[in-house]
Amino acid sequence: MSEYKERHENEIFTKVLKAGRRTYFFDVRETKAGDYYLTITESKKNFGENGEASFEKHKIYLYKEDFKSFHDMFSESTDFIINEKGEDVISEKHDKDFKSKTYTIESDEEL
Repeated sequence: MSEYKERHENEIFTKVLKAGRRTYFFDVRETKAGDYYLTITESKKNFGENGEASFEKHKIYLYKEDFKSFHDMFSESTDFIINEKGEDVISEKHDKDFKSKTYTIESDEEL
């Protein structure tokens, strides 16, 4: 079995959002009891003084009983930001023409 399959054997569904130096992974996984839950991982690529790349990762585990509340609060928070500041990104680092990409990993060959 490949290293990827061993690490991700309980993953049912994966979506990936590349956004500059950050990548977000939305993974549906299966519990030992056979239920599903969601992990959201932010991976940020950093470069050391020697030029070597490393990745800083942060993960959220989200279970079904919290989906509705999480969704409601996420929507309320993002709506507030858009209503207060608009959709334009206010940062010198961001290009207004930047388009994020999403895709699904379906096999080891796509990595």
